[in-house]
Amino acid sequence: MTEIDKPSTIPPQQQNPPGTIGEMTPDPDHGEESYVGHGKLEGKVAIITGADSGIGRAVAIAFAREGADIVLSYLSEHEDARDTAQWIEKAGRKAVVMAGDITEESHCNALVDAAVNQFGRLDVLVNNAAFQRTYADIGDITAEEWDTTFRTNIYAPFYLSKAAVPHMKPGSAIINTTSIQSKSPSPPLLAYASTKGAVSNFTTGLAQMLGEKGIRVNAVAPGPIWTPLIPSTMPPEKVENFGQQTPLGRAGQPGELAAAYVLLASEDGSYMTGAIVPVTGGEPML
Repeated sequence: MTEIDKPSTIPPQQQNPPGTIGEMTPDPDHGEESYVGHGKLEGKVAIITGADSGIGRAVAIAFAREGADIVLSYLSEHEDARDTAQWIEKAGRKAVVMAGDITEESHCNALVDAAVNQFGRLDVLVNNAAFQRTYADIGDITAEEWDTTFRTNIYAPFYLSKAAVPHMKPGSAIINTTSIQSKSPSPPLLAYASTKGAVSNFTTGLAQMLGEKGIRVNAVAPGPIWTPLIPSTMPPEKVENFGQQTPLGRAGQPGELAAAYVLLASEDGSYMTGAIVPVTGGEPML
């Protein structure tokens, strides 16, 4: 991935949530043409939520090229999910594609069952899917939306981790996607930022709980990353030049986060647990 692949300017645009890759300008880079695997996850099985697009797609492509088979979890973005599955298969790995609502514990259990039934094991759980909306006033946030945000962003990682742990052996890994918002919350993202603070605490607490089992629990904290979540949940004037406030002066591309997830999933991260790894373009995690 070269500098020319990382556009610094983004024109104003808007989509209906949850958004799709095909309507984004410029196209996001998930590492489709650039990520090179080195067998770091050979023979492993991973569940990745929100794997149809954005960070989840980038992680799925990287994991597959590192040798992992993938259970690809997504809500309803069928075309994007099929495309991600094709990238996994091009890497010579298997993809189990499962649409459904991870706010329901029964679906989370079904995802874990699919990994175990299809592949006979589960080594890595990536809790990446997220729900986000922006509001100028707390009075505009309904109780239903607050509940949906928490159920997607923190209940689902709890449900999935609870179901996954009995199938995990020492050396397995749980990786959560938190956010710079967990430390530096933006007022319009009140609900989202609140859940990401919870995700960070969930990560460090669960890491201590599972240490004796040899299961590592870490999180990646992205800054502004160019994914469908942005044009589908922010007003066009906020989307324009998204990420230019960072010291690097641009939004990150999903593919620029993949290596952090590979580190935490592989033996390269064997002495890392309870860590929050910032990938923020230089914005400090205060």
